[in-house]
Amino acid sequence: MDNGKRNRQVANYFYNLGLEKAKLRDLTGAADYLKKSLRFDKYQIDARNLLGLVYYEQGETADALMQWVISMNLHPEDNPADGFLEKIQRKPGQLEKENQTLQAYNQALNYAKNGSEDLAVLQLNRAVDSNPHFVKAQMLLALICISQGDYAKAGKALHQVLQVDKSNAKAQQYMAVVRQNTRREEPVKQNTKHEDAEPKKIKEVSSQRPIKEDDMIIPPVYKESTGWSSILNIIAGLVIGMAAIFFLVMPAITKSMNASHNQEIISYSQKINQLNQELDKVKEEYSSLEKNANDMQSQLSTIEEENQAKLNQYQILIGILQAYRSDDLLTTAQLFSMLDASLITDPDILTIVNAVSEDMTTNGYQTLQSLGTSSWNAGRINDAIQYYEKSIQVKPDNTSAMYLLGRIYQDQEDMEKANYWFGKILDEFPESSQAQQAREARGY
Repeated sequence: MDNGKRNRQVANYFYNLGLEKAKLRDLTGAADYLKKSLRFDKYQIDARNLLGLVYYEQGETADALMQWVISMNLHPEDNPADGFLEKIQRKPGQLEKENQTLQAYNQALNYAKNGSEDLAVLQLNRAVDSNPHFVKAQMLLALICISQGDYAKAGKALHQVLQVDKSNAKAQQYMAVVRQNTRREEPVKQNTKHEDAEPKKIKEVSSQRPIKEDDMIIPPVYKESTGWSSILNIIAGLVIGMAAIFFLVMPAITKSMNASHNQEIISYSQKINQLNQELDKVKEEYSSLEKNANDMQSQLSTIEEENQAKLNQYQILIGILQAYRSDDLLTTAQLFSMLDASLITDPDILTIVNAVSEDMTTNGYQTLQSLGTSSWNAGRINDAIQYYEKSIQVKPDNTSAMYLLGRIYQDQEDMEKANYWFGKILDEFPESSQAQQAREARGY
């Protein structure tokens, strides 16, 4: 048995396992088996289409679109992926709604990383209200609610996840935590004994005895002083008291007050210095937080713009493939001129883009030019001008289409536009075969 046939058999085996998992709503297990199937055979269209459906059911719309676009390129005829893509495009504003949901989730993720859990919850509520099947948003919401102790809301989000993906291992682990913390505990009965305390009677005991003669204190004999001697004694006492206060008491009081005052000044200075240091630290932290917030906002804006640009490119590529299959070369060329291949990094998608680009630059521009000439001969001047212009957009050095555009404007007597195209050939492509014709058409 050759390797190709063996790989296809293994791919079919994993596809069948993935299909069984999907029927049981084990989407995580189904995605794992389907990815293994595509690793053995990337042309297993059924596995790729089912993987897209699994992604879409989990709210991963961009990944689903990518799988279906690859599927259509590998097998363009009678492919169910065509119906999936058309269904999404037919819903007005569906892609815009999905993009807003993704932006809300990315914003919530950044808030959660920076500790702003309340803001993250607000964004996640928007995301899950828009798409209840968005598994990643529901899981992040549940995790934040568990960390905040809101187990009822976390259980509701996890229940929604398990309705979509019943075997999601992380959701089951989080649900076990929720159940453990919401289990009711029986109240503990406590027997309290009230012991009656006997009041204590306090007796005041007083013992008195009569004063004896020995207990009497007999003062010494007092001799009354009168006249100048009394006055002099009073003045001397005042002078001595004032001197004692001035020389003994006041210096100690002054020294104590000065020391206390100096200590208060030192304490206040230390507090002021500490407050200034704390203020400087707060200012530095605020500046740092403000810079981080600006950086995060700038990164978030860049991520949102990149996601929007990538989603737009996938939408343009879908339109190109549909127009290409319908032989609508005018629409194909118009959309192709809007396609920016640098924003597409997936190797399988790039293969599609390169194939379309090669065909348009080798054959498409000539077909457009021929359609322009046919329209001119049939009298459909506006159609002819459009075809010539699109041919130049696909191949900017197509001097033949430039010359025909100049001639058609010359026939319409619009010499300003005619001379523009003739002059473009002479200025930018003077060595081309149409240069001499352009020179003659301008009359020199």
